[in-house]
Amino acid sequence: MSKAARNPHIATLKSQFAERKIDRREFLRLATLVGLSAPAAYAFIGELTGDGVAPRARAAAMPQGGTVRLGSRVKEIKNPHTYSWGEYDSNISRQVVEYLTFTDEHNVTHPSLCEKWDVSPDLKTWTLRLRQDVKWHKGRPFTADDVVWNLKHVLDPEVGSSVIGLMKGYMLTEYDTGQKDDKGNPKMSTKLWDANAIEKVDDHTVRLNCKAPQVAVPEHLFHYPMAILDPEEKGVFGPGSNGTGAFDLTDFAVQKNAVLKARKDYWGDKPNLDQLEFVDVGDNPSAAITAMASKQIHGLVGADPVQFDALKALPGVELYQVETAETAVMRVKVTQKPFDNPKVRKAMRLAVDAPPILQVALRGLGVVGDHTHVAPSMPDYAKIPPMKRDVAEAKKLLAEAGYPNGFDAEITVDKEEAWHAAQVQAAAEQWKDAGIRVSIKLLPGAQFWEVWDKVPFGCTVWYHRPLAIMLLGLAYRSGVPWNESNYSNPEFDKLLTEAEGMLDVDKRREVIAKIEHIMQEDGPLVQPVWRNNFTFIDKKVKGFTMHPTKYIFGNKLAIEA
Repeated sequence: MSKAARNPHIATLKSQFAERKIDRREFLRLATLVGLSAPAAYAFIGELTGDGVAPRARAAAMPQGGTVRLGSRVKEIKNPHTYSWGEYDSNISRQVVEYLTFTDEHNVTHPSLCEKWDVSPDLKTWTLRLRQDVKWHKGRPFTADDVVWNLKHVLDPEVGSSVIGLMKGYMLTEYDTGQKDDKGNPKMSTKLWDANAIEKVDDHTVRLNCKAPQVAVPEHLFHYPMAILDPEEKGVFGPGSNGTGAFDLTDFAVQKNAVLKARKDYWGDKPNLDQLEFVDVGDNPSAAITAMASKQIHGLVGADPVQFDALKALPGVELYQVETAETAVMRVKVTQKPFDNPKVRKAMRLAVDAPPILQVALRGLGVVGDHTHVAPSMPDYAKIPPMKRDVAEAKKLLAEAGYPNGFDAEITVDKEEAWHAAQVQAAAEQWKDAGIRVSIKLLPGAQFWEVWDKVPFGCTVWYHRPLAIMLLGLAYRSGVPWNESNYSNPEFDKLLTEAEGMLDVDKRREVIAKIEHIMQEDGPLVQPVWRNNFTFIDKKVKGFTMHPTKYIFGNKLAIEA
């Protein structure tokens, strides 16, 4: 009997799928997470339904050679473990430095540098078995020591990686540093919960010994700041950096371009292109349209709704679109007045009407949100009653909080994405009816990302994550680097850790529903919409797929002469 057949998690999931307790998408996602290969998962579906066909395989014959140029922003890339942008910085470095796993456009997680993994019945011991045929570009074999260094590096609080938000619940523990902050409160930090939490078993095996069950470890390993860097370069990345990927970064200039040359000795699917280039098209939506129309670029990494009609009218381009869990959260710092009062925060949610905002900001290219930061596209989403606009109740809550005449505030917005400003402007008009007077401060992208986690009131993009437990851990778990709102709710933290250890989706949804209620009643956010991600690409470009997180995989692309 194979290990997969003996795996109790896979047996449970097969039973749940056969009994129609979970659907095809949920089975594929969860079964691959706990160690079943994607081909085997699709084969099992086929046995039961006759529809086990995997997504279309890569074409056998692709055009060879040439250069693909993609419009993007070209941001700072020097420290991949602390990236904040996702689609901009990591799309450049991911062509050079890779990840242990790979979550595809269908949210199915596959092996990458990690050839396979096993998980214990209690979901607390994850054994990662690494590929033995991978070498760094400079010739050194890829080994477990590289993985151990990277894991310890991203979990070092001095580094400040958002990976801490994902892994804190099962890999870290909090401790008192013995120092005090400016208010006299103890300064807390984190460390590995056990000296053997990250264990090197042999040269090609690493084991994670977790303090709590966690179902999503393989997806965490594909979080974009979790790139596997050469330890000898100490976390710094740039032109000439060592990697294991299909390309070398040869030229790079912030706000200009990044040039990547293909390597023919890549261990995986060999790149078809000679070169991939990311070209900075600025933050003016019309500039990107002009670059597409004049053939300076072959496509955009991602397009804005305000560009849709003009791009669609261009000859020789193809639309790619996918439903996602990307959103722009209008969040407040709960440590600052008037936002420290939960009644004020709830009033702000009650004062907005989501459907009109969806039309104004996204031209309907998305779905209505319910102020929970848990998307319908996520398998652990729980459908709870939506918050409908109630201006009278909003005014009542403001009066109870000590603001009978409302209040004035300023929201900081990244003007780089036009739809963010459109969403905020629509919300600000609606807030006026409840006496909430909001002025808007638009900042260029570079300036915004210097202060995004510091301003009292801001509108921040949150990219797609395949699971609610991932996104909630990154954004709202107490004391983690990306908790820009300073939100801290012990009941939220307790429920999140509980949900992270649940394989049973129905039971996890019950816990997520409780978290969603907390967000609606107490949370630090106003979140009216989810957007569809889309782009337009020249039809000469082959092998492109729209990843929900707008990731680009250069070794899959080709271009016709």
